[in-house]
Amino acid sequence: MGKLAVLSLSVAALAVLIGERVITLRHLSLYYRELTQNYLPNCHHIEGIECGAEDITILENGLAFLSTCVKHPDLPSYSDDPGKIYTLNLLDSELKIKMIVNEPKCNSQVEIFRFVEDENALQYIKTIKHELLHNVNDIVAVGTESFYATNDHYFTNGILKFVEPFLSLPWCDVVYYSPQTVQVVAGGFLLANGINISTDKRHLYVADLLKHKIVVLKIQKNTVLSHVKEVDVGSLCDNIEVDRESGDLWLGCHPNGRNWLLQDPNDPPGSEVIRIENILSEKPKVTQVYADDGSVIIASSVATPYGGKLLIGTVYQKALICDLK
Repeated sequence: MGKLAVLSLSVAALAVLIGERVITLRHLSLYYRELTQNYLPNCHHIEGIECGAEDITILENGLAFLSTCVKHPDLPSYSDDPGKIYTLNLLDSELKIKMIVNEPKCNSQVEIFRFVEDENALQYIKTIKHELLHNVNDIVAVGTESFYATNDHYFTNGILKFVEPFLSLPWCDVVYYSPQTVQVVAGGFLLANGINISTDKRHLYVADLLKHKIVVLKIQKNTVLSHVKEVDVGSLCDNIEVDRESGDLWLGCHPNGRNWLLQDPNDPPGSEVIRIENILSEKPKVTQVYADDGSVIIASSVATPYGGKLLIGTVYQKALICDLK
């Protein structure tokens, strides 16, 4: 009876632990969140983008770079095409996209290219690999060959990658890379996703997706980061773009983790765009700019404004352009 009692207690304790973890994971993933539609005027899909624009960056002259066709075994695929980078001139009334490079299939590594504007081409410079860059999600450049990068998992093994969020292990980090120095400069993230830098180059912004927060970090002279504050956004935010004029943050977010996990084509993942104004002030203003249940655009991952327009990219479906109110 003694052994049976111990076994029974062990099974009961394990069941309680698993139950508590499932409840916690559902909370972290906003599993039960309901989304109310919130549209912008004059939205339309960008012609030629059929397999997502997971990240978008716009230069000062209105030239946008769109990273498309992310491939992942757990995600739907709308195209057999390999990853590509397109350009889109937002000052061109016809909004025609141009492909400038195919992205090779790769593991966790960083590719450096030089943009040759006259030829609308990317010139390959080098590939960077390092043991600390083991699960790179996003980077922000601070020099020709130096950058900060987020690792969105601690482990590289697939099963252990699942264990991390299941046990709420805050083991994700930010790494600084330069040809002279490579080091972890910030940690404690549940899932470190998008990263970007303030217009004055003094602060970094990191999306801690499962905490529903944007973490503000100050850049020290030795490139190490000090924690400043965290801003609640109430969504699973992916990439961060910074308005070079106002300094506002624009976030492409996943509003509901249930739909993301299930990937049901009849109830697809929705999309949400959030703007943060005056993030360094005592009371930053957090505003939902756009929201859709997946009927227009599925799984938004980035949003960036330019000239009264807003570009919204997705992980694997389409890209949208709207007028800002």
